[in-house]
Amino acid sequence: MESVLTEQNAVPLIVVSSAREPVEAINSILRRAGHPVHCTWIPALRDLSDAVTQINPELLVHVAGPNHDLQPVIGVRDQTAPTVPVIVLAESVDEARIAAAMTLGARDVVSLANPVRLLAVMLRELRAYRLERALNTTLKSAHDARSQLETVLERSNDAIVQIQEGIVVDANPAWIELFGVEEGLLGHPVMDLFHESTQPALKGALAACLQGRWSDHTLKVNALLADGSTLPVEVVLALGEHEGEPSIRLVLPSKPRDDAKLVEELSDVVRSDATTGFLHRRELVEALTMRLGSANPGGMRCIALIKLDKFATLERDVGVTASEEILTEFAKILKETLHSKEVVGRFGGVRFLVLLERGNEHDIEAWGEQLIARVQKQVMRIKDKAVSLTCSVGLSVVPPGQVSLDAVIADAIEACLKGAGRGGNQTVTSDRADNDNRVQSYDKVWVKHIKAALMENRFRLVQQPVASLQGDDPVMFDVLVRMIDTQGKEVLPAEFMAAAERNDLLKNIDRWVVGASLSFAAQRKPGCLFVRLSKETAKDGTFLDWLDNHIRSSRAEPHRLCFQITEEVAATYIPQVKALAGALRQKGFRFALDGFGSGRDSQGLLDSVPLDFVKIDGALVQGLTGDPKLQQRVRQLVEGATKRLIQTIAERVEDANTMAVLWQVGVQYIQGYFVNEPEQVVLRAER
Repeated sequence: MESVLTEQNAVPLIVVSSAREPVEAINSILRRAGHPVHCTWIPALRDLSDAVTQINPELLVHVAGPNHDLQPVIGVRDQTAPTVPVIVLAESVDEARIAAAMTLGARDVVSLANPVRLLAVMLRELRAYRLERALNTTLKSAHDARSQLETVLERSNDAIVQIQEGIVVDANPAWIELFGVEEGLLGHPVMDLFHESTQPALKGALAACLQGRWSDHTLKVNALLADGSTLPVEVVLALGEHEGEPSIRLVLPSKPRDDAKLVEELSDVVRSDATTGFLHRRELVEALTMRLGSANPGGMRCIALIKLDKFATLERDVGVTASEEILTEFAKILKETLHSKEVVGRFGGVRFLVLLERGNEHDIEAWGEQLIARVQKQVMRIKDKAVSLTCSVGLSVVPPGQVSLDAVIADAIEACLKGAGRGGNQTVTSDRADNDNRVQSYDKVWVKHIKAALMENRFRLVQQPVASLQGDDPVMFDVLVRMIDTQGKEVLPAEFMAAAERNDLLKNIDRWVVGASLSFAAQRKPGCLFVRLSKETAKDGTFLDWLDNHIRSSRAEPHRLCFQITEEVAATYIPQVKALAGALRQKGFRFALDGFGSGRDSQGLLDSVPLDFVKIDGALVQGLTGDPKLQQRVRQLVEGATKRLIQTIAERVEDANTMAVLWQVGVQYIQGYFVNEPEQVVLRAER
């Protein structure tokens, strides 16, 4: 039988009995079955009330006897802990005795003569008690969280407000009631209704909507209520009309209660830590095992272990109870830095474990630095005290293929301990993978597969669309490569590119990709294909001659291809990249910088390298919506490019709010999973 007693501490039980022997027998039966319990013997009924209050038992056992009636025990239980189940232990059990006991309020009757049934009944009641306790906690939390939304959830009409030139010109009763503004909203700036953290996204969405370039995306914003509190909501924007003039209509759609969804949410909360809302350790490990057992859709995976620095000192300052508020506030900060599908859980105490899925190692390191900066900057008000904290982050990259979760987590723990030992407030990346001998054997296997795939033409292109924020369809695509194994299954770059780089095979893969892209451009005539070049190709003096031959054989029009180099490579090899970009543009190709904004002198590269596009680094884009300083930095990058007539593209855009902020800061194009996942694209050839 599967154990339900998964907590570290022994489960508290109270046994009401005139003799000690039944207490020892119950304790022995449960412990032999592998279920640690702490049995408290209460020989006198007068002591039961105090014991229940102090011990908080999860089960109460009444031993039937001539001097111990069940009804007084049930009475004490009902007054002190009405949800705790009562089980009667009798010398013998029959249907009549069970019925009589259950009528008085007991859950069942058991006997020592049948220890198997006794164990089964106790475990059943413990399961039921814990589930009921978790559900009650969940229902209370759900009730508290939904109290401000109750009017919206119960209402048949949507909450609607109309805006002209940033001013509220009309609002229906549902909106006024939701925001709690008694004197009405007419004439108020619409931005006053929303917290400053979401104002940039809202401004961008309003501008796009007014120009007819906002589709049916929902925008996540924090409404600012009359009492000063904030309420996360999702609004729909639509063009409207008020008194004959164009307006923008903000709508909070009313939604009927979804009982099925509520049950799902309750189930999630039962699996989650009440303080943080994150998965419990056991459920976390299960979720990590399941996720790592599936293919990575692209990019890199990394286990991050986060530990709060010197938490014991904070706990002494504010007290144990109030310190839980610190953990709750920290969890909010951590959650804001994660993507919706990334796995996070409480690993024990003040340690948290995250499975990151990001584009590359730079993105992962940027995430760690952003988390540390946000935590350090946040000042919390706990019991009238201003509290600040820091954290240490240990990162361990998950290698492709078969993964030992224990080994990866151990590496992350070791890296985190190094960071904490150096004073905390820093990120440390495990270097074990680079020094491990298994990397060499891993490379041997992949080198053979890569060379065979090149010889047998078992690579293929996928394209990720680049969308315009200016309304037109540029028919532009970012080109990505996939390997096909001997069974016809797709192999993602994250699994083989590192081995290719370590073994000088990137030039070969680059040439296959360029050749395939030229053929695609010649046949399908896209507006522009963005084709990545590695640093090896950037330094390769024979690449341009090779390219000339393929242009002639493919008959592709050079302007349909834009070659891109990372900013890191451009900054490291400025003379070579400058010469390559100039030669490519002279042939009619276009040239771009990828990961723009990630280096120390991004603006300087705009003058050093001839460019048509810059792609703003995905690590900047993904942290954009809640960071005004980051928004200003991106705005400066965009302004610098625009002055030089260089077009801007934002990488790895994953939600409507980010798109709205990018609109606000002047970015022209976007790409990422919000636009479309990479896929094979078939275009109709131009005539």
